[in-house]
Amino acid sequence: MGLTSCLTEALPYAAMVFEEILLVGLTTLTKNALSKGMDRYAFMFYANVLATLILFPLSFIFKRKEIPPLSFSLLGKFFFISLIGVTINQNVIYAGLDYSSPTLLSALRNLIPAFTFLLAVLFRMEILNLRSSRSQIKIIGTLVTILGALTITFYNGFPIGYSGDESSLKRFLESPNNFSALFSTQRNWAIGGLCFVISALCIALWITAQGAIVKEYPSELTIVAYYFLFGTIQSAAVSLVGERHEPNPWTIRTNIELLSVTCSALIGSVMVFLLDIWCIHKKGPVFAAMFKPLGIAIAAIAGVIFLGETLYIGTIIGSIVIIIGFYGVMWAKAKENEDLLDDYLPSSSKKMPLLQNLRDDV
Repeated sequence: MGLTSCLTEALPYAAMVFEEILLVGLTTLTKNALSKGMDRYAFMFYANVLATLILFPLSFIFKRKEIPPLSFSLLGKFFFISLIGVTINQNVIYAGLDYSSPTLLSALRNLIPAFTFLLAVLFRMEILNLRSSRSQIKIIGTLVTILGALTITFYNGFPIGYSGDESSLKRFLESPNNFSALFSTQRNWAIGGLCFVISALCIALWITAQGAIVKEYPSELTIVAYYFLFGTIQSAAVSLVGERHEPNPWTIRTNIELLSVTCSALIGSVMVFLLDIWCIHKKGPVFAAMFKPLGIAIAAIAGVIFLGETLYIGTIIGSIVIIIGFYGVMWAKAKENEDLLDDYLPSSSKKMPLLQNLRDDV
């Protein structure tokens, strides 16, 4: 019985680590497919079609007795969160992967809690008391997180593991062609970073909007099903306008492209969503958020091994800064939740527990 309870308690931890590995593997696979020439608009369309075909029937099978009636107002809200989460978010993610790497994406994903906090304060969904130490820590943590993101985006520094001597490095920097290539690489890295910052803001806005919609329509699976349905329609429209006029932009030419599209739908849409819902139900949203910085280390290792990427000192410094700010915000939020729980506890439960237990035993 003890072993079973320990395994049950460990399952949410294993699930969140597994989710981060899945997400990093997915972005690495997507980067590989895009770098081999797959059209990102076609990629986005096919992935959303497959996710819709999976999630839409599931929403009726598992929630058919609980689904409230839909209205045009709700459908409009579903369309809005799909516009943010699919059309804008996925486009900037794929564009960012074209310019930079999955490591940068994993690092800047930790901006999501900071942006969510700022939006929640802006829309008065979060109470901000400037005299409270908890609120002060959340503000400082948010600013520190943004500072770390700016560091990663605009500062590369020296590559980790550089094996050349000073003279070869000097010759490289003095060469006009090499200097131009280096400047171009840093510029592309900054463009990719800005794309991922916009993605983090989109996801934060999506989370904030979805939090309000769930209160009105308490069926998460149905919301996500319509989210991908409208995303498919929107991505089809964007694909028709933005495809690069290649001879066959809609053709899946290689196995890696087919595998990337399939994994994006099955892992990025279905599996990750179900793992998130299950872990949040078991341990709460703070627990799920605490594992996000783990993706930085996993992405850095995967990028070096599978994509041959160079790891820069700026990425490490900025990632550490982001993690410090991230955990500061999460710690303050957790303490606020504990304070609220204490306020709702009955006064009898706040007495000395030992004396209370002795009285019950007698």
